[in-house]
Amino acid sequence: MEIQPIATIKNDFTGKFGIPRQSGLADIKSEIIFEDNYRDENALRGLEDFTHIWLIWGFSENIRDKHSLTVRPPRLGGNVRMGVFATRSPFRPNNLGLSCVKIEKIENGVITVSGADLMNGTPIYDIKPYVPYSDSHPEAAGGFTDNNEFNELTVCADDEIISKLGDKWDVLKAVLQNDPRPAYQEDNGRVYGFSFAHKEVKFSVTGDILTVLEVCDEQ
Repeated sequence: MEIQPIATIKNDFTGKFGIPRQSGLADIKSEIIFEDNYRDENALRGLEDFTHIWLIWGFSENIRDKHSLTVRPPRLGGNVRMGVFATRSPFRPNNLGLSCVKIEKIENGVITVSGADLMNGTPIYDIKPYVPYSDSHPEAAGGFTDNNEFNELTVCADDEIISKLGDKWDVLKAVLQNDPRPAYQEDNGRVYGFSFAHKEVKFSVTGDILTVLEVCDEQ
């Protein structure tokens, strides 16, 4: 079976580093821009009555010729191997991802959503409405994720940095609180950097305190 993208995602993340590990962890606004063949408002008729949708998308930056059947989940510190089908690792046989996001608005054939864990330009292969009566299972067991929550960090930044980011600061702060570093790296004082909202963000972590060191325009 061959599949083609129906849309792409547009948001402030131009690189993989810093993107939330799961959907819904940060209130990131993204736009779903449809390909020409699907840019028809009739295809979205009725979607306005739903609050959430499922996105089926591709890990377009993780293409590999070979795939391992075991991976090292970040929640286990990157030191324990689990079966790939027991994880949400991006390194999968068919490179497909699944995310649940909230619909913010539908306008002129563009869906604006919040909570996406996708990089800018990620191809979307299908969209399905989230149906609470069948998709929600509050009693479900979460396997190894139930007992391995990520530590939430305290984020610090001076007023000048916060001012530079404007209305993007709250989103960036939520991303940083969830500790974007690889789970196996806890180098106190090491400087990390990633692109966000056309700016380069640099930070370091000491203990449970994350300090934003610099925010500058991308070159």
